[in-house]
Amino acid sequence: MTNTPKTANDLFEMLDALKIVHKTKYHPPVFTVAESVALRDEIPGGHTKNLFIRDKKDRYFLLTVEENATVDLKTVHTVLGASGRVSFGRPEKLMEYLGVIPGAVTVFGAINDTDHNVTFVLDSDLMKDDIINGHPLSNDATTSVARDDLLRFLEATGHTPLVLKVTA
Repeated sequence: MTNTPKTANDLFEMLDALKIVHKTKYHPPVFTVAESVALRDEIPGGHTKNLFIRDKKDRYFLLTVEENATVDLKTVHTVLGASGRVSFGRPEKLMEYLGVIPGAVTVFGAINDTDHNVTFVLDSDLMKDDIINGHPLSNDATTSVARDDLLRFLEATGHTPLVLKVTA
């Protein structure tokens, strides 16, 4: 590991510096979409599921989709322009590149990907929501930002996200 991963406070400081309005709700740790459903009434907006995947050439992608959406891992490589079929990235790479553990995977992990090892892909259906929710680098909270501000955040981390239809 080259750097110590940034924390939720580092993320909030960056969002503040970018003048991005954000709201965070703290809750018991959730590891799956099913566990997080109980929070829906308390947190408006599009809730996300994140898939950390890699292709045959060891290129990494983070797919951020609406929580109930289905991604066909057998065919999504064609949409991504990936080399061959994709598989899930290893937890060590998840920590190395995005600074998070399985169960806390988030688009906000871009703040830790200073070497630009990961291509961020936002599903076009998710991007219809005005508010997008994701973990602030840990799974014991949910941070909400406006859709356009999420794009600004990613650009500020040096990532130009792909907005593609990656769900079934």
